[in-house]
Amino acid sequence: MAIVELLQINLLSPMVLAFALGITATLVRSDLKLPDELYTTLSIYLLLAIGLKGGIALAQTSLAAFWAPALATLALGVIIPIIAYGVARKIGKLSVADAAALAAHYGSVSAVTFAAAQTFLDTVGVRYEGFMPALVAILEVPAIVIALLIAQVAGGPQNGDWRKALRELITSKSILLLVGGMVIGWLAGPRGGKEVAPLFVDLFKGALTFFLLELGMVAARRFRDLPSAGLFLLGFGIIIPIFNGLLGIWFGSMTGLSLGGSTILGVLAASASYIAAPAAVRIALPQANPGFYLTAALGITFPFNLAIGLPLYYTIASWIVGGH
Repeated sequence: MAIVELLQINLLSPMVLAFALGITATLVRSDLKLPDELYTTLSIYLLLAIGLKGGIALAQTSLAAFWAPALATLALGVIIPIIAYGVARKIGKLSVADAAALAAHYGSVSAVTFAAAQTFLDTVGVRYEGFMPALVAILEVPAIVIALLIAQVAGGPQNGDWRKALRELITSKSILLLVGGMVIGWLAGPRGGKEVAPLFVDLFKGALTFFLLELGMVAARRFRDLPSAGLFLLGFGIIIPIFNGLLGIWFGSMTGLSLGGSTILGVLAASASYIAAPAAVRIALPQANPGFYLTAALGITFPFNLAIGLPLYYTIASWIVGGH
């Protein structure tokens, strides 16, 4: 399938169109706004649903099929923040705190981008391994820890309480829901999964569409920070995800993942966290500029990945992995 056709399929999906509607609503200064309680409820629902489905699939997966992709994902969680920090420091000339904050966001993962990648592959009819949500949980924490450790070593005592940040990270709702959902799904198995499928499977795409409508409005509010962020962050927010995506796809192919699985691992590597990472960075690196790391992650990388990145990474994976 040609990349132009893939782009058309992706851009005309309800999820991406809802995201565009959210951006439009903010740019035209509409009074459209989702209640805060609904936004929180949707985020809890999506994270728990992703964890549940991953746990159910994990219950049917042998250790032999899972250990290599899991180790590759863990390696990505170490390599990516180191590269991101080096680029931000050497090329972007950012401070230690700002470079480490970017490294934390780009080394970690966006669960919503992952969900969009699953939906995209389902639409084009490409299968993927059921345990992929487990890789989301594996990638969520290590990169943030590595980035905070880099800042602690390079930045010295002026940094915030990184131990408190680590505790907050491990007990954060995103980690608890993903990991807890996987444990529930693994213990319940396929039989238990059927009991909750009407809520956590059938309604998932609708909930994701609602959530992306809100994220479109949130992302558009970061656009005003683009001029102050500068050309470096614009380039960083697009080039680094593409490089990371290539790395993830290559790691996936080397560990035996299918075309769909390698695509998703590439998407995970290319995504930037905007839930777990900001919370940890605010505590550990209070001097880091949110205008940099939030604008890059949510205002640049997330829209790029959602609109262009998904078909791009799939096309690259098709070249590297080949076949369905």
